[in-house]
Amino acid sequence: MTSILQILLMLVGIARWVILIHVIMSWLINFQVLNLRQPLVAQIWYGLNRVLDPVYSRVRRLIPGTGGIDFAPLIVLLAIYALEIVIRNNLYSF
Repeated sequence: MTSILQILLMLVGIARWVILIHVIMSWLINFQVLNLRQPLVAQIWYGLNRVLDPVYSRVRRLIPGTGGIDFAPLIVLLAIYALEIVIRNNLYSF
């Protein structure tokens, strides 16, 4: 059982990094440091959007509109951190 929880922790860590990379890329694209006309940047950006959009869309339905600020990545990150805390607290009880 410990191995399964450690694998879940690894997957949670990967999800956290993917969301952080997506947030940082969105800032860099908005401040025109990265350009979507570059093929590699565009592929990474659209790939991350395809992976994260289903998660973000569910969260966006639950929270009210806030104008130009998107709080969906923050809420998903908080949920990931909460899940990691729950897994870590229960890791050694098995």
